[in-house]
Amino acid sequence: MKPRHFLKVVEHDKIIRAIVTAETRTNGEIRVFVSHQNPRDVLVGASHWFKKLKMNRTPQRNGVLIFIAPRAHKFAIVGDRGIHSKCGEAFWLQVVNDMQVRLKKAEYTDALVDAVSRLGEFLARHFPAEPGERKNYLPDSIVEG
Repeated sequence: MKPRHFLKVVEHDKIIRAIVTAETRTNGEIRVFVSHQNPRDVLVGASHWFKKLKMNRTPQRNGVLIFIAPRAHKFAIVGDRGIHSKCGEAFWLQVVNDMQVRLKKAEYTDALVDAVSRLGEFLARHFPAEPGERKNYLPDSIVEG
C-alpha cells in the first residue's frame, strides 16, 4: 500500500485524540510514525526514527513509537529502556499481535487507536502523571517521513 493512501484512510483526529487521552494519565510519550520508505528491516527503521524524533530523551526514558511502513506491509513498536524495565516480552507480543490482526482486516485506525490505548494504560500504571507535573515533551501529531 502506498503511504499516501494509508494516510488518507486513517482518521488522524481519532488517533491523535487517543494519544492525547493516553498521555493525560502518564508522563510517558506515545508517537505514531508513517514511513514513506520500504525498509528492509522495519525494526532498524523504527529504532532510527525513535532516536531522530528524540523519543529517547524523555526524563524517565518512557517513550513509545509505533512505526508503520505501508509499502512493506510491516510495522514495529519500539519502547525506551524505562519501559522495558517494567514489562516483559509477552506484553509487547500481545500488543503487536492484536494490532497485526486489525491491520490485516484493513482496520487501520482502530488498530492504531487500540494499540495507543493499551500502551497508554501500561504507561499510566507504571509511569503515572503526578498532579501538576504533566508536560507534553513531544508533539502528539502523526509523523511521516
